[in-house]
Amino acid sequence: MFTVSIDVQATDGAARAGVATTARGDYDTPCFMPVGTRGAVKYLSADDYERIGARIVLGNTYHLMMRPGADAVARFGGLGRFAGWDGLTLTDSGGFQVFSLDPKVDDDGVTFRSVYDGSTHRFTPEGAIDTQERLGADIQMVLDVCPPLPSSPDVIVLAVRRTSEWAARARDAHRRSDQSLFGIVQGGIDPDLRAQSAKSTAALEFDGYGIGGLSVGESREEMVPALAAATAELPVDRPRYLMGVGDPARIVEAVNLGVDQFDCVMQTRLGRHGTALTSSGKVHVKNASYAGDDGPIDPTCGCEVCARHTRGYLRHLFNVSEPTAARLVSIHNLAWTIDLMARIRASIIAGTFADLRREVLSVWG
Repeated sequence: MFTVSIDVQATDGAARAGVATTARGDYDTPCFMPVGTRGAVKYLSADDYERIGARIVLGNTYHLMMRPGADAVARFGGLGRFAGWDGLTLTDSGGFQVFSLDPKVDDDGVTFRSVYDGSTHRFTPEGAIDTQERLGADIQMVLDVCPPLPSSPDVIVLAVRRTSEWAARARDAHRRSDQSLFGIVQGGIDPDLRAQSAKSTAALEFDGYGIGGLSVGESREEMVPALAAATAELPVDRPRYLMGVGDPARIVEAVNLGVDQFDCVMQTRLGRHGTALTSSGKVHVKNASYAGDDGPIDPTCGCEVCARHTRGYLRHLFNVSEPTAARLVSIHNLAWTIDLMARIRASIIAGTFADLRREVLSVWG
């Protein structure tokens, strides 16, 4: 198994700035990864990813195995070549999507119906590995059990047990030396279960570690102790990835606990509906009050959208249902978030992360 290493170049408290190395390239941490569920970030192209400074783009195993199929992607040379993207790729296991479909779960795996045609499918830890090896991403995730919130304690305990057992099976099934494999920590919002899950997952010696099952409805005050319990048990020389988290307040709180990478659909979902992320909070550019506004979305933002277009123009595009509006605000939101990660990284190196964290929380907290 190829081992991802993370060279921690600076720390500020538990916050860390580093460079993670995969078989095919490096990425700076902390980092944010745009989500290209079906092989593309909605309304964006691979050229856009490059211009906004993305280094890793995600694909969704569940959706890609359904359409066009893992073998079809493999014939194109893997997910990156299929999408025309020269950067790094990561595929999740599809577990989060599968467990949202009210599946039948047993100790061996999970049975579910396709949202595309209602057909029945079976997923096991070994099957998830095989599918992702054919998809060919640089980093793949093990199949985990992601219980909903709220869930009873016995449901969370069972999810932790199965996640650990499935992780061991996934590690044993993993064959591609050019493809890194990350384990996943579960445990709900219970710090003791989070610590237990992190210990058992770390003992399997994965290339990196995802922390799943957070930002699924719990408050930030509930998330932080659970996350702290997990990160305290994870190796310092491997990347730590908080899955599905993208709001600025949770990002800085997680970085403060030693998390290295993030992903979220929030940036593009908000963008499609006319909400922009800015240094002063959310801006709803569809509002009528912006009809005559000739300023950019965010005067402090250096992205291509803020450099060229006004709030008034974007409001007009939304008002006439022009798809370009969703594309432009999505580009801005991703560029703004990636720039936030660069600012976080620079502040850790400079020893001023605490100041930046306070600044972000004063707006987004």
